[in-house]
Amino acid sequence: MEHILRPIYQERASQSDTLGVILVSKREETKSITDTFDTVLLIIVKDAVNPIFTKHYLYEGQKMAMHVVTEAILNKWLYIGSNRRVVDWIFHGKVMFDRNEYLHNLRLKLQEFPFFGRKIKSGIQFSKLIRRYFEGKEFFNHGNFLDSYNHVVESLHHLGRLSVIDNGLYPEVTVWSQVKKIEPAIYKLYEELVMSTETLEKRLELLFLGIEFLINSRTHDGAQHILETMLSKETWTIQELHSHRELKYYSKDLEVFVEYLIDKGYILIDPTVAKSEMVYHRYYKVDREFVENEYVLTNQ
Repeated sequence: MEHILRPIYQERASQSDTLGVILVSKREETKSITDTFDTVLLIIVKDAVNPIFTKHYLYEGQKMAMHVVTEAILNKWLYIGSNRRVVDWIFHGKVMFDRNEYLHNLRLKLQEFPFFGRKIKSGIQFSKLIRRYFEGKEFFNHGNFLDSYNHVVESLHHLGRLSVIDNGLYPEVTVWSQVKKIEPAIYKLYEELVMSTETLEKRLELLFLGIEFLINSRTHDGAQHILETMLSKETWTIQELHSHRELKYYSKDLEVFVEYLIDKGYILIDPTVAKSEMVYHRYYKVDREFVENEYVLTNQ
């Protein structure tokens, strides 16, 4: 298959904005990694009119897919963890072209998983966890147990990914096999949810208690990235937070995360008079004294 695709990726490799080309072959034990395609070409470019461009090919009954993605999109996937197949492709795919060792350095970066990378990934996963937990609790309180169940499952997935990240690893597609080794307490919660003979209501009630405890114990690490970012200036509008080059990755979960940190005392509301004296702008700032005490105490 490689020789059939060679003219396609060589044409792309000759273009100055192409950073790297990876060839991924289907593995029988994990067909979903390539979306059932026999071969996938991942081409990373510096910039493009279409941030994601895809083409499908057919050759003697075999299916092939080509994905051209910008560096910005790739970084977003890696930060947010929204496309974990790509991590598998980067680690296990065959490098066909590598401009200035871009892919070599990217693999090293993912393997070494620098501390700053862990902080932003932890923050994003923690913010998703917060949203899922609160929405699931709301469904539960209104007696909508099946909807609540779906949110609890998602909460546990985010907890699982958090535990993997906090242990300096990258969450794989088979994240629960990682969690079982790294954080058996979270794996046990997952087992209790899906395998317990208790009523659904009772299972959810117990799970919410367990998840709430784990959220509280992880707030310190989960909040570190956003708090360090916000300490770079005195006050922020919510739009400034949304527009920040790193905080924008929190997307729709940012606001519920900020409200959670207000409730926990990490962030303060700084009301500022608007044009109408009856209305105030809602600005946000880190409670420096509280945060300094919190981080000093937890690091002793």
